[in-house]
Amino acid sequence: MTASTSATDVEKLQPQDVSTLSESKEQSVKPLPNIIDLYPGLPPVDRGRAAWLYLAAAFVVEVLTIGFSFSFGRFQDFYSTNEPFAGSSNIAVIGVLNQGLIFICLPVTVHLARRKPEWARWFATGGLLGAFVSNIASSFCTTITQLIGTQGVLLGVCGSFAFCPLLVFADQWFDKRKGLAFGIIGSGAGLGGLFLPLIFNALLYNVGFRTTMRIWAGILFVIGIPLAYFVRPRLPPSATEKKPFWNLRAVRSRFFILNSIANLFQGAGYYLPGIYLPTFTREVFGASTWLATLSLMLLNLSAMMGLIIMGHFTDRWNSRTCIFISAFGATIAVFLFWGLAVHLSVLYLFCIFFGLFSGCFPAVWPAVMRETARRGEERGFGYVDTLMCYSLLCVGRGIGNIISGPLSEALIDGMPWKGEAIGGYGSGFGALIVFSGLTSLVSGMNTLWYHLL
Repeated sequence: MTASTSATDVEKLQPQDVSTLSESKEQSVKPLPNIIDLYPGLPPVDRGRAAWLYLAAAFVVEVLTIGFSFSFGRFQDFYSTNEPFAGSSNIAVIGVLNQGLIFICLPVTVHLARRKPEWARWFATGGLLGAFVSNIASSFCTTITQLIGTQGVLLGVCGSFAFCPLLVFADQWFDKRKGLAFGIIGSGAGLGGLFLPLIFNALLYNVGFRTTMRIWAGILFVIGIPLAYFVRPRLPPSATEKKPFWNLRAVRSRFFILNSIANLFQGAGYYLPGIYLPTFTREVFGASTWLATLSLMLLNLSAMMGLIIMGHFTDRWNSRTCIFISAFGATIAVFLFWGLAVHLSVLYLFCIFFGLFSGCFPAVWPAVMRETARRGEERGFGYVDTLMCYSLLCVGRGIGNIISGPLSEALIDGMPWKGEAIGGYGSGFGALIVFSGLTSLVSGMNTLWYHLL
């Protein structure tokens, strides 16, 4: 059994293969018999009603969790201009903690799901229930510090539990279409970032912050929790092999370390436009609330499309090609369209291209996971759990997001270069733009020495 073996590979084993494997001293656990013989009613992989029903439910849970965090730019703009939060510092910390903790907690939640598959079945339901409580608690907050605890920390941790089974069970439902499945699930965040800002904008300015949070909590309870029932495993817990989750030799490999560093930089730069675009649009171009919200919608719509397209590519191409496409397109988008934006239409072009190329980066991860497992096998590292790789890449992205919060406050402090340069560079957000562009450039660094990794 190779390092990249999935649940579907176990089903393909013939009885004699199992016998041979069981005699191998290199196996850390005893292989299972032919799963099809033991569980003849298992639904098919990569196709069928059950697989697509799971994918649809996972997509909606992604909308309600990460899609919400992608819409925080709307809350950021509201908090900074309305009582009781107007004039408060560290508003951006709420959003980066929310999304950052979803990713940073994943190694813990995924490891727990691997060790206790009977618990993982209810992670999505429990996570959304926790998010419901968090949003109710947020509606009673009167300070930014309180919101950091509820809308930032608590909602982020609950979101990680809700997000975890989307990854773990996708590994069971999809094999040859795994990249596409991950791309479709990830695109839920983009769809949420497309229509949720519209909903939140209308609610915040018509019924106020507190009622908005309670309405959103109600949506989670009425729509999210029932759909979470369908985020379920394909294999029963007794058919799930409890292989070692951690492989520190693979984690310490040059290939994985350098890809993790590039991923951290990408995460630090990607989240900033989503936070500041509504504010940038309103302050620099004097746009209305609707036009400011439109910038965030275009960014997230393009990210949704990019994730699906890149997910299709990662099933066919290696990580070097996919990373180059993402990094090159995102770098050009930042330095050319955002940096030289002298009209609102140019800024909208930036939103489209940056979302398309930078927003698709997580869809590259299945290729990195696949190649890390293959390289680990070839170099004698033993079994490599691809979801271990995925969860650690999520940690890097989460750390990048959290770093970007206080860093962004420093980058716009005093409005550097304002009136001293053209376009966006001279808007007071110039340092932020340059930082976002440089992180996009660095995210593609491994394409230069891919053959040496």
